[in-house]
Amino acid sequence: MTALDDARAIALFLDMMAAERGAAANTIAAYGRDLAQASAALSGGLAGADARTLERLIHEWRDLAATSLARKLSAVRRFFAFLVSEGLRGDNPAGDLASPTKGRPLPKTLSREEVDRIFAVVEEEAASGPAGLRLKALIELLYGSGLRATELVSLPRAAIKPGTPYAVLKGKGDKERMVPVSARAGEAVAAWAATLTPGEKYLFPSGNAHMSRVRLFQIVKTLAAAAGISPLRVSPHVLRHAFATHLLEGGADLRALQSMLGHADIATTQIYTHVQSAHLVELVNRAHPLAGTRQDD
Repeated sequence: MTALDDARAIALFLDMMAAERGAAANTIAAYGRDLAQASAALSGGLAGADARTLERLIHEWRDLAATSLARKLSAVRRFFAFLVSEGLRGDNPAGDLASPTKGRPLPKTLSREEVDRIFAVVEEEAASGPAGLRLKALIELLYGSGLRATELVSLPRAAIKPGTPYAVLKGKGDKERMVPVSARAGEAVAAWAATLTPGEKYLFPSGNAHMSRVRLFQIVKTLAAAAGISPLRVSPHVLRHAFATHLLEGGADLRALQSMLGHADIATTQIYTHVQSAHLVELVNRAHPLAGTRQDD
């Protein structure tokens, strides 16, 4: 490339993320969107921008949530680091591009009582036929094994073997990890799998492929409404968060949980300890004998 054309430079970066880093398709798509928006904000001058020009991005994105802004700026920094490493630029103007200061938000989760209400509906639906059996298998694996939405919908039919208390999955970056499969989840999967036609490739098929993430989100939100919980509060990822939070509350080891969730960094898993802390503070403020009282010096 004799000139740093944005479209070509971004395409090369995304190719590198897929080939060398093994980034998931959703991750690559997110990088592509963020960089395309950065290019548009700079009138197609992203790849050739200097440090002062890049500062315009913060102004252009000033109305975004801090987490969204931080993600976009991270994409820009990685993009310029790639250009330098490939010899496409001799300098890195994004090195001092400041991210907004922010507190890390606590993950949304559900109480045990809310999970019980969800499973009460699941049990009712499971008795209604194949669609109910599929629902039960989906929810048992979301909450009982902590799977990501993409991992769940794309499960091969043979991924979960009868009588085996674990499954080996490929998650982000094609990294393999072992996840627990409870007896309940195993039974639910077996009951659903028995309804599939022989030779079916996926555990949750749809047409010639597997169920989409969008369809899974729709199923989970419909289930939440049936359980009397606002659909705005429930998603496949919230059930994964509930799996992690409730395991920690039950005394699970943080390192073991990191392995089960497939987090590359223990710091990502540690956010669940803050959920526990927030819950304990709320409990003390609500139930402690001195809560709400004020003692003057």
